[in-house]
Amino acid sequence: MDEFKEKFVQLLHYPNITWNQVYKLLKRDPTLQTLDCEFHYHFPPMPNLLTIPQESSRLPLTSIPTDTIHEQIRQYKPNEISVITIFDKEYPRALKEIYQPPWVLYAKGDLSLLEKEPMLAVVGSRQATQYGKSAIRLIFPELIEHNFVIVSGLAKGIDALAHEQTIRLGGRTIAVIAGGLYHIYPKENIPLATHMMKTQLILSEYPPDTKPLRWHFPARNRIISGLSAGTLIIEAKRKSGSLITANYAVHEGREVFSLPGSIFNPCSGGTNELIQQGAKLVTSAKDILEELKYLPLFKE
Repeated sequence: MDEFKEKFVQLLHYPNITWNQVYKLLKRDPTLQTLDCEFHYHFPPMPNLLTIPQESSRLPLTSIPTDTIHEQIRQYKPNEISVITIFDKEYPRALKEIYQPPWVLYAKGDLSLLEKEPMLAVVGSRQATQYGKSAIRLIFPELIEHNFVIVSGLAKGIDALAHEQTIRLGGRTIAVIAGGLYHIYPKENIPLATHMMKTQLILSEYPPDTKPLRWHFPARNRIISGLSAGTLIIEAKRKSGSLITANYAVHEGREVFSLPGSIFNPCSGGTNELIQQGAKLVTSAKDILEELKYLPLFKE
């Protein structure tokens, strides 16, 4: 890890630093030369930058001792955790196109999956019904046959089923989690996560020792949709997290697919509403393949 990357990764371990703060720091000092060894940032006179009082010229960037941060970072390699910043060649091109792309990805597993195309996000209700499970079994074989990488969030319900079915079919899958790699949530998916860390890929934008917070879950949805050429919603209530993912996909100019369902099933309320709003109705893998098979979105 070169000096700039080491400083940058240390900076991102500051618990409360925001995306915009990092952006402003980089804009003002692209090489982080003014970040000293005590991890203070020396600001030139510039009113209201990061809402720092004008009499302050040094911003302490962390309440965590720098030795502790250094030790955390040193442990990543022996724990087979890769740190990919937005400046690294391994960083997915598609992710750079989204609003506020993650500055860093902490990854464990097969990094070659980041280069595979096409990717399809598949998300849905945590209370998966038999209908949703049957739809996954129907749609996935042909998608996997066409080498789609399935991206989801390792949540209970549809997300976990999407990862499991992909693995069962011999396909490739990526999980984007809330919180850090040392804190898998929900705990019932730890065995699945452990398996995926060995054979598939798990990503997080948070340092591995970060416990998941409520706002991490909607935030990670922009990464799930951002990696993918399209997003398929399988069962979702109105105002659910899955619809947040669909909304990100729309704003990123990606395709949105939705599984129709019974008007009497609350888990189909969100998916039916998406179709009303213009998402493509999906009854088979062909409905997705005809939209994405030749999509040049992520080609050079």
